[in-house]
Amino acid sequence: MKNWILSFFYLATSTVCAQTQLFVAPTGNNANPGTIKRPFATLEKALTKVKTAPSDKVQIILRKGIYYLPGTVRINPQVTQGKSLTISSYQSEVAQLSGGRRLALQWKKNAKGIWTSTVTGPAFEQLFINGQKQILARYPNYDASARVYNGTAADALSDERVSRWKSPKGGYVHALHKGEWGDFHYRITGKSGGQVTLEGGWQNNRPAPMHPQERFVENIIDELDVPGEWFYNKKTHVLSVIPPAGVNLATARIDVSRLKGLIELKGNPGSPLRNVHIQSIRFVNAERTFMETNEPLLRSDWMIYRGAAVLLANTENCRIVNSEFTELGGNALFMSGYNRNSVVRGSYFHHIGASAICFVGDSSAVRSPSFRYEQFIPYAQLDRQSGPKNEAYPAQCVAEDNLIHHIGQLEKQATGVEISMAAGIVVRHNSIYQVPRAGINISEGTWGGHLLEYNDVFDTVLETGDHGSFNSWGRDRFWHPDRASMDSLVTAHPELIQLDAQTTTIIRNNRFRCDHGWDIDLDDGSSNYYIANNVLLNGGLKFREGFNRVAENNILINNTFHPHVWFKNSGDVFRKNILMRPYTPIGITEWGKEVDTNLFPDLTALAQAQKNGTDTHSLAGDANFINAAKGDYRVKDDSPALKIGFQNFAMNQFGVQRPALRFIAETPKIPTLLNAKLEETITELVWLGASVRNVRGLGDRSAFGLPDEQGIIVVDIPKGSLLAASGLKKGDVIRAANKEDVRNIGRLMAIQQQVNWTGRLAVTVLRNQQSVELTLPLK
Repeated sequence: MKNWILSFFYLATSTVCAQTQLFVAPTGNNANPGTIKRPFATLEKALTKVKTAPSDKVQIILRKGIYYLPGTVRINPQVTQGKSLTISSYQSEVAQLSGGRRLALQWKKNAKGIWTSTVTGPAFEQLFINGQKQILARYPNYDASARVYNGTAADALSDERVSRWKSPKGGYVHALHKGEWGDFHYRITGKSGGQVTLEGGWQNNRPAPMHPQERFVENIIDELDVPGEWFYNKKTHVLSVIPPAGVNLATARIDVSRLKGLIELKGNPGSPLRNVHIQSIRFVNAERTFMETNEPLLRSDWMIYRGAAVLLANTENCRIVNSEFTELGGNALFMSGYNRNSVVRGSYFHHIGASAICFVGDSSAVRSPSFRYEQFIPYAQLDRQSGPKNEAYPAQCVAEDNLIHHIGQLEKQATGVEISMAAGIVVRHNSIYQVPRAGINISEGTWGGHLLEYNDVFDTVLETGDHGSFNSWGRDRFWHPDRASMDSLVTAHPELIQLDAQTTTIIRNNRFRCDHGWDIDLDDGSSNYYIANNVLLNGGLKFREGFNRVAENNILINNTFHPHVWFKNSGDVFRKNILMRPYTPIGITEWGKEVDTNLFPDLTALAQAQKNGTDTHSLAGDANFINAAKGDYRVKDDSPALKIGFQNFAMNQFGVQRPALRFIAETPKIPTLLNAKLEETITELVWLGASVRNVRGLGDRSAFGLPDEQGIIVVDIPKGSLLAASGLKKGDVIRAANKEDVRNIGRLMAIQQQVNWTGRLAVTVLRNQQSVELTLPLK
């Protein structure tokens, strides 16, 4: 089956007439003429023949095998001489470009089961045995089931732990941001006074201490203790490995990482590289880059490494098509600075150290840029002209029909598609899941005009917090970290609002699911958005501190609209949406231009909204979906949603469409509707690891000393669990959550949906007829 899928994935590359074909094979020879029968041995040799090729179209065809690149392959206008160049695999064969090198080793095995060998050449931080990535010696040990970093420990830097390390210099400390807004990485420079000395911690643009619990250490030989771990001593050049069970190192293929970048497509300012196409190539084994993630993306939370396995800079009409990116230590593909009409399509990104696809302009194109959250340029000093200063940014570029999963494996401020200082980027028909933070992220408003449609984004914000499946910030020129100052500024100078977010960004016909945040999170001033025809499966929709946003015809399953601290005269609109919980406003005194004609789950929720002066023409009732259990949220002809102007839209177009990728792509878990009917049917279940059940009749009321027959009884709770550590006990009766009475399990689950983004839930329990206030973890 696996071979069949690979053959299906790497489609045949058609031969085009009237072009020069140059063949390359691992068994070739650079003295050959580059024909199919006498191919070159290296891609680099074939590239030297492009400029002298007799036709304007040149195709370099790679036969199957692994090509260990001696250095980053750099393709520029001097190489192509204006010709159209295609680099592809041959027919259905799989050609791999590797940033690593193959090792030929002489092993010795000691009594502890550790195999050692001398390794010459450059140092490395990734080791692959028979193509499988191994674990750099670490504490705590790798745990595939652990939520963060595959295992963390509060004592990772304790005095007792550090005392075990004879020479930890060169090791690393990895930790989440204290607020779980990304991560930090540090290199150990030595030991002093019983503790390690560190350098680093620059990987997040919102400085903070490292998280006290979510941290681990690696690359320390004293932590080499379980099968699958390894360590390389840069001083002695000795590689030490405890092989996985069943692996014979004497006969295994051993590869290590070496290059940070595999291919660069790079033009010059005013002389872009044009018409280079890469298709059906597998990119593997690039080196880790987390210590070089230090460039701020304006005032967003991001620092970034401006590099990747494949880098495009100053390009036009270049394409990366039907390719695979895997086992890469940093970013996979990066369009940096000036790029126009360049495309990544039909490609497969998985098991990536950082982000999959990045569209990032140069800050030289930004007028009056600020680079930290707390920074602000006073009005008198602002460049008040709209738009970019120059063309050093991606525009009209496309990420389409890509499958992206298991990324951000080391760097947690990572995403499936990153957009920053760019204009008119199209992100369409991508499936994105298993990511530590957002699936798609827009760092600021410069310069808008993006189109995000038909994407399927789920299993997001898995290791961080306070974020969304889609996330944006809008900390543009008008935005000030002090709200009072910003209110005064935009009241006096409303023309500042769209100097950067010039053109509307459209988010339509997508399916999002976030279980640890919002499905769509427009944060901190995000402005000029149109959001329509989206299915939001779990986390709802948030608008915070922005202007001119319209959300209409969206379906918010098991959740609601989260308006946070809006401006006066914001111009915001929320209409013709289906929601299943009451609004959850925070700091709202002004309700925008229009909040009306929405469908609420019940009259109580509607009345609560109307009390705030909104939703005069809204209705309440069951949306009457065609088949919610199967994820078909079109409504039936008798649905009250149709009376408020809601229009059905297609439910079968989300995510990747290319057959080979669609065959292997996952889809989100379809939630059970948490409506009034369900609330009465769920009587017991395992909730956050604890066994719970509804209060049942007078017997329970008497046994637990309850004033009525409402609440949820904790039947059992695992010892050592996070719930147990929070103080919840067997026999407790949960009576309220998030300051709302809970009569049964269904209502508790519905309340939880509103606060999942916080990672915690405040509850009131009755214990021995006394009320006890607790805060329960939701992760």
